[in-house]
Amino acid sequence: MLPHAAPWKTVPLRRVRGETSAADTDRAATEAPLSITVQGEPFVITMRTPGDDEALAAGFLLSEQVVRRSSEITAVVARPEGDGVDVSLGSEALARLSARAAERRQVTTTSACGVCGRPTVDALKTDADALDSSWTVASSLVPALPDRLRAAQSVFDRTGGLHAAGLFALDGTLVDAAEDVGRHNAVDKVIGRQVLAGALPLSHRLLCVSGRASFELVQKAVLAGIPMLVAVSAPSTAAIDLAEERGLTLVGFARGDGYNLYTHPHRIA
Repeated sequence: MLPHAAPWKTVPLRRVRGETSAADTDRAATEAPLSITVQGEPFVITMRTPGDDEALAAGFLLSEQVVRRSSEITAVVARPEGDGVDVSLGSEALARLSARAAERRQVTTTSACGVCGRPTVDALKTDADALDSSWTVASSLVPALPDRLRAAQSVFDRTGGLHAAGLFALDGTLVDAAEDVGRHNAVDKVIGRQVLAGALPLSHRLLCVSGRASFELVQKAVLAGIPMLVAVSAPSTAAIDLAEERGLTLVGFARGDGYNLYTHPHRIA
């Protein structure tokens, strides 16, 4: 993989329509391994769409609860070969690093992995305070977020094969967006940029995702301090339970002019 590999590549195919077929080409989303090394030791290999690898590493370490604030990352450097990121941590995060490294199996995670490599249910516990932001947003804003996110998906336009995550201001302005073959990676990238910018906690931001709302995505939002998660598709029972427990407003099936509101409705007026 080249250092700055494109997020897609042209591939040959045959298009079949009814009784006819013809040779053609299409664009496929790139999926390639990324090795994340922490303190000089391998931590995980994850499959991702190349690009924003430093942000992906920072967001991943936040979601793994290795780091809790931006200052605990002292350096994050992408390797020239384009296949890895080397991260250095401050002293406060080193004890957490040892605990997480012991918990994780040394496996290659797929682009669909969220909690892959965790050996016990107890290892999934979220070590974060409950979200207590009291602001509100207009009900009409909520179902508009997926369309605003979709408008920012330039690689999806070329491939049709990427998930997206968008970070929005309370007035519905898109602050940042990321695309990746893995929905967890897309969230890690968009949150990771905020980690590297020293912007945590994200207590005045909304997170919108292009697919379903899983336990892992709720956990990532909570750890970043994001009080509302809006998903285009369904939430899981574990996602609903965690959102209720941690004070997160969870929205699913945000489409057209409607949505389903599952937890903490006080943030939507």
